[in-house]
Amino acid sequence: MEIEIPIQVLSLKGYLEIPGGARGLIIFSHGSGGLSLRNSFVAEELNKAGFATILFDLLTEGESKIPEKRFDIDLLTERLIGVTKWCMEQEKTKNLKIGYFGTGTGSAAALSAAAYWGTKIRAVVSRGGRPELAMEELDLIEAPTLLIVGGDDKTMIDYNRRAYAKIGCVKKMEIVAGATHLFEEEGALEKVDKLAGEWFLKHP
Repeated sequence: MEIEIPIQVLSLKGYLEIPGGARGLIIFSHGSGGLSLRNSFVAEELNKAGFATILFDLLTEGESKIPEKRFDIDLLTERLIGVTKWCMEQEKTKNLKIGYFGTGTGSAAALSAAAYWGTKIRAVVSRGGRPELAMEELDLIEAPTLLIVGGDDKTMIDYNRRAYAKIGCVKKMEIVAGATHLFEEEGALEKVDKLAGEWFLKHP
């Protein structure tokens, strides 16, 4: 279902899917276009597992063309907090427990927003993310956090290991062998989906 989420003076476009008897709501957080094919694939698989999902752009079309905006973690976090608040107030989603799935700089926003909301966020999954960009908030997170990184993405492994050491709540780091940053290799994204689904099921 196509939706528009009012955030301050603008509206963010997105897609909301709610399967029957949904066990929770997973909000996707991506810094430069949340409607990517990779995120859509993971969302569809989570829908099959009984989770509602919402995919949207944290930035407007114009903003997404500005590199500085994609790395403005404070702005991305503020928008994600606003989207989360909107979900908490809507009739269709207000009773669903919420988790975050973050990618790229959107992972830092997801972790920062999780620190803001405390136990209201049930779990966080980061895929190929930049969690170290939220370093100051990592020890405040209460939601169980899973970091997924490609085994051939050495730079991201280093970033994620630094962040992992700072996270103080229940946590796990999974390295997908043979995968690069975008998880485009055969079977890599399926592995991500399996790990994410298991994490959200484990921490409902």
